[in-house]
Amino acid sequence: MKKILIANRGEIVCRVIRSAKKMGIKTVAVYSEVDKETLFVRQADEAICVGPAASAESYLVVDNILKAIDETGADAVHPGYGFLSENADFCKALADRGVTFIGPGLHAIQSMGDKIESKRIAQAAGVNTIPGHDGVVKSVTEAVKIANQVGYPVMIKASAGGGGKGMRIAHNDDEAAEGWEAASNEGRSYFNDDRVFIEKFIVNPRHIEIQILADNHDNILYLNERECSIQRRNQKVVEEAPSPFVTPEMRKAMGEQAVKLAREVGYVSAGTVEFVVGSDRSFYFLEMNTRLQVEHPITEKITGLDLVEQMIRVARGEKLTMKQEDVPLRGWSIECRVYAENPYRNFMPSTGRLVYYREPEEDNRVRVDSGVFEGGEVSMYYDPMISKLISWGRDRDEAIIHMEYALDDYLIQGPEHNLDLLNTIIRHPRFQRGELTTNFIAEEFPKGFFGAAATEISTKAFAIAAAIIEQEDTGLFDEIPRVQDLVVTIDKQEIELTIEHKEQDLRLITFADEESLHIPFEFHPGARMVKIFMPDYSGTTFRIRRRAEGYLLSQGGRSVVAITRTPRHHELAKHMLRKMPPDMSRMLISPMPGMVLKVMVGVGQVVNAGQPLCILEAMKMENLLRAEQDGKVKLINVTPGKAVETDEVLMEFE
Repeated sequence: MKKILIANRGEIVCRVIRSAKKMGIKTVAVYSEVDKETLFVRQADEAICVGPAASAESYLVVDNILKAIDETGADAVHPGYGFLSENADFCKALADRGVTFIGPGLHAIQSMGDKIESKRIAQAAGVNTIPGHDGVVKSVTEAVKIANQVGYPVMIKASAGGGGKGMRIAHNDDEAAEGWEAASNEGRSYFNDDRVFIEKFIVNPRHIEIQILADNHDNILYLNERECSIQRRNQKVVEEAPSPFVTPEMRKAMGEQAVKLAREVGYVSAGTVEFVVGSDRSFYFLEMNTRLQVEHPITEKITGLDLVEQMIRVARGEKLTMKQEDVPLRGWSIECRVYAENPYRNFMPSTGRLVYYREPEEDNRVRVDSGVFEGGEVSMYYDPMISKLISWGRDRDEAIIHMEYALDDYLIQGPEHNLDLLNTIIRHPRFQRGELTTNFIAEEFPKGFFGAAATEISTKAFAIAAAIIEQEDTGLFDEIPRVQDLVVTIDKQEIELTIEHKEQDLRLITFADEESLHIPFEFHPGARMVKIFMPDYSGTTFRIRRRAEGYLLSQGGRSVVAITRTPRHHELAKHMLRKMPPDMSRMLISPMPGMVLKVMVGVGQVVNAGQPLCILEAMKMENLLRAEQDGKVKLINVTPGKAVETDEVLMEFE
């Protein structure tokens, strides 16, 4: 094996490149027209364009990838995850050309890639499976009928789905009808397979998966488990290894069932067997991913193995050097998926240029897997993940602490991002107790995400940061006196304080309640982050966005508008007129960039609050937009197939 073509995009390509170079193997990156200037293209030894921006015309076109293999002389392909990673036709085409597929064999991909067939095989192998209907559901009517037979709630799944795509939960007939159509459409769009099946949805479930590794010499290992219960729309958000819920006995039982299934299908390479786990520690087979998982780094951190390297070695015919009893479990690791999406606007995807981008400093406790760079673009055509942020500690508490600091030290400006959400989850008492289910986000933020809750100490910390930024940015202490009374407004809450210059990087802060604190800090004028050292407060680093007046500061999952004024200016500001925003209540505004798939109403039609109006596709997910109030459609500005931008007016109402 001399040259590996990586049939994917983004951070996974960068990850494979690192492992391949370590082994002295050349790499080839494929890219779409909009990905020409991306980091993974720059890092590969060679790169070749495989088509236009849309993945259906580039990364998913087998013939284009095969042509790139022929032109570059690559003798092996690593498929990454998503795209063609579990495509049996692609695997067969490579075999016909004598090109090594760095992954499992054709039989394993075919049998496990079909969720209906995989469930039957799992049952035959003696693996626990979820009750449900294992046939193909062919229509809305049949979906509603079967859902009633199985009993609500049910999970409606695209047979070829994965990564949260093509999955819907239904609690009644209307949701079953909508779910079947959405799952079918997403399966067709993302996997070119619209088959759908239905199974019982386990209430208050955990999502726990077993990483396996197998060679061609009949050796199969399970590399402990990963807890992946923190999800949104069936898409994983935070993962950790090991699970705080799994006992050694349970780990062994789940691992042995995963190995049994792998052996049943002759599995070779790295793969993952996913289970849904009940509160009584009962577990049921969910699916087998015949590829590398997005969350593989946390397994690497607790085992010390490079899974990509192991995949390459197995594909070269090498024998695993480790036995099951030798698999280590060293410490604890957590992964946060950093997405370009706005959690304050119902997690709508965000696109655009990364105007400012700085990752936390990496060491043995923090790792960042990314494929982006400052000045690069987050495209509407692909998954919104910016990076994977990984922490490690000797135990779970230590891993959490390192993640908290790493999230605060992450700077992203340009597209909206989910750092506040991740920070809030990691610091949440329920997460820190390990009380997790796949309903965590829905239960803890039932009315939407509004940031971490304010506390007296956090509000004072924000006020201190705002005062230091203001005095450093404006040169407040360039002249004597070096003591200044200030009023800091934190989201309309007034904080009176006195800031005194003691040394170059030390200030004495005295509040109206007479609490005085010596605050060391790290900041230089114009910087976009400030670090303060405040007693009894875990957070230190604040992200800064400058506004016409004041700053938008973010830390610890909370973002606030902070305005610093002298007492005189504060009094005068109370008399300033405020411009009222325009009334947009009679309009349907696009919450994201995307493409209109379907318009579900017509001009002159009377609509009721909650009624579906249109469907937008953004980053390969369907988003149903509903009426917020009763009204009558006055104007429709879009048609199916039209690309729209964030805040574009789609419809107007009387």
